[in-house]
Amino acid sequence: MDVTDFPDDLVQTQAAWNATHQALAAPRPRDTTALRRRLLLLSVRLWWHPYWETAPSVPAARVELRQLTRARRAVQAA
Repeated sequence: MDVTDFPDDLVQTQAAWNATHQALAAPRPRDTTALRRRLLLLSVRLWWHPYWETAPSVPAARVELRQLTRARRAVQAA
């Protein structure tokens, strides 16, 4: 799959979504209501981002965005 140039704000939003999802999935998360609300807000921002109007294949680009942010997080953790 080709590397897509995603806008920085979209990549940051996906990274925030991943972090929030991971926090919510942790054992005994604190303040689950706030985490769920944040996850919902970030989901809406991701879904309706203007970038998707210009993407040639939206489903493939969404998968690529998720993979890109996971890979970046793995590199930062190492």
